Amino acid sequence: MNNHLQPNQATAAPTKHSRFRELMLTAMAGALLLAGCGRPPGGPPGGPMGMTPEVATVTVTQQPVVLTTELPGRTSPFRVAEIRPQVNGLILKRLFTEGADVLAGQELYQIDPAPFQAALDNAQAALGRVEANLPAIRARAGRFKELLADKAVSQQGYDDAVAAVNQAEADLQFYKAALQSARINLNYTHVVSPISGRIGTSTVTEGAIVTAYQPVALATVQQLDPIYVDVPQSTTELLRLQRRLADGRLTHDGTNQNTAELILEDGTKYPLEGTLQFRDISVDPTTASVILRMVFPNPKGVLLPGMFVRTLVKEGVNEKAILIPQQSVSRDPKGNPVAMIVDASGQAQPRMLTLDRAIGDQWLVTAGLAPGDRVIIEGLQRVRPGVPVKEVPLGAGGKQNAPPAQSSQPAPKSK
Repeated sequence: MNNHLQPNQATAAPTKHSRFRELMLTAMAGALLLAGCGRPPGGPPGGPMGMTPEVATVTVTQQPVVLTTELPGRTSPFRVAEIRPQVNGLILKRLFTEGADVLAGQELYQIDPAPFQAALDNAQAALGRVEANLPAIRARAGRFKELLADKAVSQQGYDDAVAAVNQAEADLQFYKAALQSARINLNYTHVVSPISGRIGTSTVTEGAIVTAYQPVALATVQQLDPIYVDVPQSTTELLRLQRRLADGRLTHDGTNQNTAELILEDGTKYPLEGTLQFRDISVDPTTASVILRMVFPNPKGVLLPGMFVRTLVKEGVNEKAILIPQQSVSRDPKGNPVAMIVDASGQAQPRMLTLDRAIGDQWLVTAGLAPGDRVIIEGLQRVRPGVPVKEVPLGAGGKQNAPPAQSSQPAPKSK
């Protein structure tokens, strides 16, 4: 049995070794073939088959840019008048429609005028009585003066006559003031609006008893055209702006820094421009901010008190601003902004950037780029640092500051 098995084992061993050698030779041949197809010896480390990747670029230039800050705010009425009675009485009529526009001087409520008319008549009658007695008292004092020269009356009698004249004249002035006060109170029974604006709900109806200067207003009138927009600005942002102006990085030349734009709650832009009225000098300790008060025209009543809005406040002009399309900026693993440029030798190189803010579809760059740098905006997925690229300028002369549509143009397709 052993003699028959040994020849079969001797013949099986060479067969396994032959198959192993064949597999090794096949693997080595495949590896050599793939290495040969990657790129020719000494060729550039480009894309597939050694082709140089094509990229679209823009050339960095400087331009003046008006910088704005977007701040949240809330609208408030330009003027507010709380309607309160100035005399006690009974409300006879309400003479307005709630929610309507009223004019300055328009009568809103009618208080029962009967008791005030009676007081006026009483004061007028008292004044008439004094006026009727005054001539006789003056004549008596005049006669006493003549008789005093002839010693026909005593000095005391003459002094009493003069005192009676003075008292009558004082009573005349008193009743004139009483008459005027009664006339004013009678006029106060006509409760009028001191300003023009839109009136709200009424807190009383006909038949209600009201008191002079009561704490609860009968109604409130608000002037909505123009309207205020109060915007809090952090002191950090305020100091940053002042520092940039002092350093010369921002100027106010050629721009009206007192104007502002408004964005409504639904994201639409308010068509009318407002003006900055003042900046508060006191800092709110709870929010570390100051209030900017702006005035916006509101002829159609679009803006209502208490609405949340966003304002675009002009900071100044950056005379040497550098803007690049947002699509040209990527982030490294640490989140730092990076752009790829084409250097003088035609190779792609990374640049670490410092960004200030987004302006439309572009980034405002404060550090990392210089005028003349060629920034890659299309084809970034095909390049690596140090790889030669074929540059295709975007637009005439590759100006980076072309209209915004330029940044959205597709890069030329690779041939």
